[in-house]
Order: sequence, then structure tokens, then C-alpha cells
Amino acid sequence: MAHFELLLPKMGESVAEATITKWLKEPGDTIEEDEPVVEIATDKVDSEVPSPVSGKLIRQVINPDEVAYVGSVIAIIETDESTAGASQSVTEATAPGTAGIEPRSEAIPGIESLETTTESVAFRNTDHQSSRFYSPLVKSIAAEEGISANELDQISGTGAEGRVTKKDILDFIKKKHQGPAVVASKEPTPVTNTFNRGTTEQPQPAFKQVPPSVSAGDEIIEMDRMRRMIADHMVMSKHVAPHVTSFVEADVTNIVKWRERIKASFEKREGGKITFTPIFIQAVAKAIKDMPMINVSVDGTRIIKHRDINIGMAAALPSGNLIVPVIKNADQLNLVGLTRAVNDLAVRARNSKLQPDEVKDGTFTLTNIGSFGNVMGVPIINQPQVAILAVGAIQKKPAVIETEYGDVIAIRHKMFLSMSYDHRVVDGALGGMFVKKVADYLESWDVNYNI
Repeated sequence: MAHFELLLPKMGESVAEATITKWLKEPGDTIEEDEPVVEIATDKVDSEVPSPVSGKLIRQVINPDEVAYVGSVIAIIETDESTAGASQSVTEATAPGTAGIEPRSEAIPGIESLETTTESVAFRNTDHQSSRFYSPLVKSIAAEEGISANELDQISGTGAEGRVTKKDILDFIKKKHQGPAVVASKEPTPVTNTFNRGTTEQPQPAFKQVPPSVSAGDEIIEMDRMRRMIADHMVMSKHVAPHVTSFVEADVTNIVKWRERIKASFEKREGGKITFTPIFIQAVAKAIKDMPMINVSVDGTRIIKHRDINIGMAAALPSGNLIVPVIKNADQLNLVGLTRAVNDLAVRARNSKLQPDEVKDGTFTLTNIGSFGNVMGVPIINQPQVAILAVGAIQKKPAVIETEYGDVIAIRHKMFLSMSYDHRVVDGALGGMFVKKVADYLESWDVNYNI
């Protein structure tokens, strides 16, 4: 018999580590080749790591909620001599599935991406250099509870090599809350606004949420990791960016008629359906080229104007979670290329097959709330972007049409476009003109366009 070292595979250029979330196999279990052994999580997506060999799991090297680095050993598998000569390294392999954020991904229309950070301001303090390593889960809990880096360093870790585990930090929080009560001062403490308009740091709220009452029969559901990430990201975005939303109603009759005419032949030729989404993305990409100051990010008092036009596509997962896969350089793709990219990302998002690099570096987000029958919405900006466009349901409506013989009333296909934008850098004029420009591109669609 031989021992095979299962390594944490490479999951993208920007991913150096992952948290072990759940072992799918226990020591002594038989493993088939390509069978998932463990679930892992990065700050972007969740994945399963399969075994490249058949055998029996001998040892789990990393415990749940602990962090492993790319290329490090996470498990030992006993194999027979015939597979002993197999490569002992899967470092360069790509993690197959990304439980794309537990069906929670990033894309329920109206809620966006999840390029979120679980680190609190305390962990970004350059004055404090800690030699200890903390998992994303531990840092997330510390951030939520307001535990400083100094306090975290004082916690005795029971994990491997003295690492702080989830249980360690929860025990610390429990003891901290049980400490001596602080006598309130009779003099009211003045409330000051500590929000700095020139920073992207998340301000600490000057309030504490009132806990809801729980009645008999109520069900309490603990948020999973991805839902907590989404919640933190949404709250952070509302704190950081003053949101403004502009609305435009667009006449998309030409697009509806054109799609009805070509969709059968397109599907037969390309092997996939053409939806309205790639058409919307193409219009957004064109509008961004006309008004590039929408394609920016804020870094303190600096505005970063992005060269690439990377459009995120919010997608709802079967589990109810969201994910926002990104179409890189969307302006360089024709409609066929955009359609292929949209279909591919949508299918792999639903099947948890996205890679970490495919949900990062977006510069603008589109969310299709019309797929849920919603006519308009007020989406939350997907930080660090400065704008997000929601497209509503297409509806038949009576409308006044100008003709050479005078005004007539006709049945038209209409939809609302709702764009939320960051008022720190996008004023009403630019935001309003941009969403109108997108509508103009949609309304001027050529019904005779050959794809």
C-alpha cells in the first residue's frame, strides 16, 4: 500500500488559501477517483475538492473551520501499488466545483455581488503587526463582535499549532459579555458623526439592533457563511455609499420582435438559447464607453477609472442565495460571444462550478429583477463599484406613437430601468444621462439585425 498526499488545489490567481468547511469523507471511508472529499470556502465561492486517486482516507490533516494554503497537504489517502505512481501533487489542478456560494451566491436580482471582505478595520491597522494567523471565519466573527486585533492575540488557541478556532473565539466573547457591568454616566454622551466622506472604511454604527421577540413555534435559522457575507456586504455598501436611484422606461418592442424571429434558428445553430440578458449587457457596455466615469471605483479621495469594462451578472441560485459572475472585457465581445458567456456562467453558477476568479474584478453590475415579475427596484451598489442597473419585467402597454399622420395609440413592449449609483462620485446628471443612454441603445435596436 502507498500513501497519497491530497493537496489544496489552485483556485485562481488571487486565491492563496481556503477554509475547510466540511469533510465529506471520514477516516476509514473508501474514496473513488474524482469523488469529492472535502468542502472548502474562499472569500468568493465555496468548492469541493475531489480525490485524483482511489483509496481509503487515512487522515484529515486540517480540521473544519481551519485554513489551509494552496499546495499544502489537507488529507492522506491510502492507495494500492497500482496508483502509488500517480502524481502526488494536485497543486496545479483547478478546484472543480465552487459551491458557488452555496446557492447563495450573488445574484438574486437587486442584491449584488459579493466581493466582500470579512476583515474589520482593526485587522487593517498597520500599527499592529500580529504574527498569528486567523481564519476568515474567526476574523469575520471578530469583526462582527468588535474584537480588536490586540484582544484576538490574547485568545488561547486550541486548534492546530495553537490557532484560534471558532469555539475559542465564541468562548472568549461569552466570557467578555459576562464581565462586570459598566455603570452608565449620568451625563449623556454626545453622539458624533465619525463617517469620513473621503474613506471607504466601513463606519461603526452608532446604534445597536434591538433583538426581535421570539414566540413559541417560531423557527430560528442560523445564517450560513455566505448569507453572513452577503449581509455584511450589503450593510457596508449602504454605510459607505450615499445611494441615489434614477428610473427610465424603455420601449423594447423592436428587441422583442427581433428575438421572436431569430431565437429558433439561433438555438439550432449555436446549441443554446438567446435571452434578453446579453442584449442588455451589450447596451450597458456601449453606454460605459460613451460615459466612462460610471466605470470607476472610490479609494479614499481618489477616483480609480477602470480601463476594462467587466460587467457582473447577478444570478439567483436554487438555494435562494446570490452570486455575481463577471463577464470580463464585455465591450470586446459581439452579441454571440456575450450570449455564450452569459449561458455558460449561468449554468455553472447553478451547478456550483464557478471559479474564484470568475466572480471578481467586476466594474459594473446588471441584475435582472424582471425574471421574478418585478417591474422596478432599488438595488444596492456592489462595492467597490459605483453603480448597478436593475432591469424590470417587459410588459405590453398602450403607448402614444408619433407617425407622419399624427399621434396614434399602439400596444408596445415596455420595461423600466432602475440604476442606483454612488453620489460621492456620480451626480444626478451623469447617473440620469447614463441610464437614459442605455435605454436609447435598447430602443434603437435594428429589427433586421443579422446575428
